[in-house]
Amino acid sequence: MKFKIISVLTICVITSLSAQQKRTIGYVERLLPEMNHYVSQGAEIEILAEGFQWSEGPVWVDRLNAILFSDVPNNKIYKWDEREGLKVFLDPSGYTGIVPRKKKGSLNAVGRDESGSNGLTLNQNGQLIICMHGDRRVGKLDDWEIESFTTLVGKYKGKYFNSPNDLVYAKNGDLYFTDPPYGLKKGDDDPFKELSFNGVFKLTSTGDLSLIIDNLTRPNGVAVSNDQKTLYVGISDSSNQRIMAYDIVPQGVKNARVFFDGNELAKTNKGSFDGLKIHPSGTIFSTGPGGVLVISPGGNHLGTIKTQERSANCAFDSNYQYLYMTSHMYLTRIKL
Repeated sequence: MKFKIISVLTICVITSLSAQQKRTIGYVERLLPEMNHYVSQGAEIEILAEGFQWSEGPVWVDRLNAILFSDVPNNKIYKWDEREGLKVFLDPSGYTGIVPRKKKGSLNAVGRDESGSNGLTLNQNGQLIICMHGDRRVGKLDDWEIESFTTLVGKYKGKYFNSPNDLVYAKNGDLYFTDPPYGLKKGDDDPFKELSFNGVFKLTSTGDLSLIIDNLTRPNGVAVSNDQKTLYVGISDSSNQRIMAYDIVPQGVKNARVFFDGNELAKTNKGSFDGLKIHPSGTIFSTGPGGVLVISPGGNHLGTIKTQERSANCAFDSNYQYLYMTSHMYLTRIKL
């Protein structure tokens, strides 16, 4: 597609920083020596761009040599790379008007209009797959040069999803995604909400959709372990902050358990469990209270990348050299 250069009016608010303008925020909290294996000593949190309303869902795209990410309230996907900096990649990105929803511009329970795209990923063919909050569907960008979408899935048993939030592919092509009500103005009480639960779903590579978890208040980030045996789900419920783990079985999941309890951290740190990614070592990088938490496969908290802002999601580049983080109004990164 033809990238859209940000307008002069917008650039007064949304800015991309050059190497000469390098700014940093926050710091790295190292709780255990193992943290040094994952985040370089002296590493700084670099601001790449700023001025967003709620940045989310980053994904590294090799064919672009760039990071893509959502600004959910602005209904846009942005592209950032070393050479050109920041550009609008897709507008609109999550609400195209195909389904009924609240009036655009009205705020949801957390004070934002979340009508745009959220989580982003790539399928096995390298195509961009998008959680489209406003359209209440999981969509596929038809072509990198054309702004058109195909719906992968938009309903469960004839009812619209709430607002698909985050997603991940297993190696066998199965797609897991979460469906909290953040894209609905009144959340669970919104008149447009058709499902009685906030679920986690599996869409198989053959197109079969199943509800695999229906008892979570706010399922949010989702990831699959490297051995494909465990599904992790971040719970962004302010009254019970945690990461859940489940054994993956052919029928769905079993053996639900709390992998990491963040309620004590939440008492003194802002932010909640949202997006999470798995390092090749099996170590989990999860947004949560305080920033991006680094957690061992055994559940030990190694340290936190303290962005000092509410961090929504993160993504590695293809070489695991950098971790990119969407932190409220910022796009940031840190060298690993």
